[in-house]
Amino acid sequence: MTPRLVIFDVDGTLVDSQTDIIDSMTAAFAGQGMIVPSHEAIKGIVGLSLPVAVTHLAPRVTEARRDALVAAYKSTYQALRVQNGAKGSPLFPGARAALERLAADPAVTLAIATGKSRRGLDALLVSHDLGGFFASTQVADDHPSKPHPSMIHACLRETGVPAERAVIVGDTEFDIEMGHAAGIRAIGVTWGYHPVKRLARADLRIDGLDQLDAALGGLWA
Repeated sequence: MTPRLVIFDVDGTLVDSQTDIIDSMTAAFAGQGMIVPSHEAIKGIVGLSLPVAVTHLAPRVTEARRDALVAAYKSTYQALRVQNGAKGSPLFPGARAALERLAADPAVTLAIATGKSRRGLDALLVSHDLGGFFASTQVADDHPSKPHPSMIHACLRETGVPAERAVIVGDTEFDIEMGHAAGIRAIGVTWGYHPVKRLARADLRIDGLDQLDAALGGLWA
């Protein structure tokens, strides 16, 4: 039995968290008296570690102002998470079914590589009862921001699966670049936060999680 590893991004891939993300970033910039980035600009940085994301949105800010934006974002996001629970980041259609199908295959191991914090990811997994699916969960607290391959390397180490049998599934070009930098293949999902043209380097693209099994089979054939 050949071991296989499927590494999932979270925001924009498994859960639709854009409302809480946009509201939190809007509150952070408004609270600092700064021009609020457009919704498209905010969605464009999803997946990056928060300090890197803020720097992309406001490249000329001082380090102190950046840190204030990060702190304000975290505070608002946490409050929204408490207020909205799972409703604030609902699962995309077919997400749970896809995880259940893959987890039922003894040759497949599942993992996560996300720009979320450990606290944020743990809360999300609890709210959707997803914790039991993943053998490795890598977060922004412990690694350089995507697209650095550190999170993928950690998933491979912790699961013992070789790179040639691993795949990253994500909605942003950061996920695809991260996977390729680590020597694994990448499946881009078209329902997330980056437009399809930014997923051009994906090995395959899918339009729904019901297509994931066939895509994985094609890559592993």
